[in-house]
Parts: sequence; structure tokens; C-alpha cells
Amino acid sequence: MADGQIRIRKFKPEDKPAIAEILEQTNVFTEEEIGIAVELMDEVIASPMQRDYDIYTAVGDDSQIVGYYCVGPTPLTRGTYDLYWIAVKPSSHQKGIGGLLIRHCEELVKSLGGRIVIAETSSMPHYDATRRFYRHQGYLEVGKIKDYYKLGDDLIIYAKYVQQ
Repeated sequence: MADGQIRIRKFKPEDKPAIAEILEQTNVFTEEEIGIAVELMDEVIASPMQRDYDIYTAVGDDSQIVGYYCVGPTPLTRGTYDLYWIAVKPSSHQKGIGGLLIRHCEELVKSLGGRIVIAETSSMPHYDATRRFYRHQGYLEVGKIKDYYKLGDDLIIYAKYVQQ
């Protein structure tokens, strides 16, 4: 568990700079990927009533943002949700915050009538910890597309059935 108490709350516009900084600090995401994550935050800020993305923020005792996730219904499906982003501040790794975030995400999906959470990631070595994290959280590797992102960089698809 994290040092002190972590609470997870709905994303607020003022969270955006801290989340963008977390994404940069992970040294996993490219500049282009971070740009897309920021665009999704901008979409949620600009259209608070939109239904495509839900973003939640993990906040520590000191009101410091330590992580977040973004999830949304997969278009043209019934009950399938994509976990678009999940990230934890590197100085807060190995403290259970990622597990708290993903369990919160799964409970949210269930409350919205969702059945499946899909998480996609890369096969590149710097995503090893990400893939271990998903497996540790009970996600199963359900697909792999060779050379999806680029030659030598496969798409790995994980899924977890949160309710039948």
C-alpha cells in the first residue's frame, strides 16, 4: 500500500499538468503518446458531459497527484471497455497505487454495465514491467499482432472479464 492514504477521485482540469508530468517521468511513453493522453484530458475538460472517456486521479495525503487512469467504452461493442491509460508517478511505484487504480477502473466498468476491460501495450523491453503488472492484476494475454507498431514492436492485448 502507498505511504499514507491514497484516494481516487474524478479528474479535475487542474490535474492535467501533474498527469502530463507523470507521463513524461515514466520514461516509457513517447512524446506523441503523451500528446494523445493530453488530448484526451482536453476532450474531457472541454466536454464534461461526453461519454467516451472517464478519467480518475489518485491523490496522496499531501494532495499530490500520484497516478491516473483513462477508460472508455469500446465503440460498437456492448460491455467492452478500453483502458486507454494508466500511469503512476515513478517515485510512487511498488506501493500498490497501480493496483488501486486498476481495481477502481474495474469497479467503474462494472457499475456502467461493462463486462470486459481491454488493455493494449507494446512488446518492447521497456514495457516489461507494464506487462507483468497486467498479468499480476489478473489480465490474460488474449492477442498479439506482430510488428503492429513498427518492425519488432508487437501489439500485446490483455483482457479481464469483470462480470459475465
